Amino acid sequence: MTVRSRTAAAVLAGFAVGSLTLTACGQGGAGEAPGPNDKIKVVASTNVWGSVAKAVGGDAVEVTSIIDDANADPHSYESSPREAAEISDADLVIRNGGGYDEFMGQILQSAGDKPVVTAVETEHEGHGGEAGGHEGGGHEERGGQHAEPQGGGHAGHDHSVNEHVWYDTHAVEDVAGQVAEQLGKLQPGKAQQFTANAEGFKQEVAGLQSKLDQIATADRGKPIVVTAPVAHYLVEASGVDDVTPPEFVRAVESETDPSAAAVAQIKDALNAGRAQAVLFNPQTASPVTEDVRKTAEAKGIPVVEMTETLPEGKNYVQWMDGQITALRSALNGAR
Repeated sequence: MTVRSRTAAAVLAGFAVGSLTLTACGQGGAGEAPGPNDKIKVVASTNVWGSVAKAVGGDAVEVTSIIDDANADPHSYESSPREAAEISDADLVIRNGGGYDEFMGQILQSAGDKPVVTAVETEHEGHGGEAGGHEGGGHEERGGQHAEPQGGGHAGHDHSVNEHVWYDTHAVEDVAGQVAEQLGKLQPGKAQQFTANAEGFKQEVAGLQSKLDQIATADRGKPIVVTAPVAHYLVEASGVDDVTPPEFVRAVESETDPSAAAVAQIKDALNAGRAQAVLFNPQTASPVTEDVRKTAEAKGIPVVEMTETLPEGKNYVQWMDGQITALRSALNGAR
């Protein structure tokens, strides 16, 4: 699963630096609102956001994640009629946006108005001023009202680079807050419960950020190589130095094979010991990236797998905690 390439102009027009755009569509549409004792039907595009929904909704929600297969690519995923029906019947939909899960937007066009939480706005990204920005309090998506991020966003976090925002703890906290707000509107009698669940989840996520801060303190500037920029925000937060040749990353983003020169650069960095760890995304594995992995292993350089969907049996916090722990161990020479 790769990031789609964007021109610099599109990036500037599409995203506001330092903020995560979240949208929530107004409720209405085909289905009736769930009763006070009914399970709220939540459909998420991936099991990452499904896990966040479950953490916030607890026993009050029934969560369906469309993509929970490590081999499925949300960029090109084609939904089935059954999945389209699940989205249409949902009381709340959670999608990533940013071009990552476009099939969700296509289905929602004909699903009727319903609450939708979008982690990265896809059509009018950004706030104010720039082309495509919001003016005068927000934009409407299929008739719904735009909602700003809880807590006013988080300055210093640039979401213009790629759409894998679940690797940014602040972004995940924002989504959790939006989910709690929308669940509370669907079942007002449980609004406090949802808010409390979201706050508890945010505290766990803050613990993840604390671990990243510890890496940034102890291991700042240590060089690493990545086979795909999926964990960009985690890399940024940990303060390590990504020395992957830009041309190699651009090739991955555009879903093309890196040039021989770019591959030679990355292998030279590994052979010369200019990287202390390799972050490897098995979901974008190719002969080229597998060769990078083998080169690292042959040189005794730790390889840390960082994926795009949750492994079976893990929730978001457990999964991310394991990856952060593995990164710190790798930076300190453990394999």
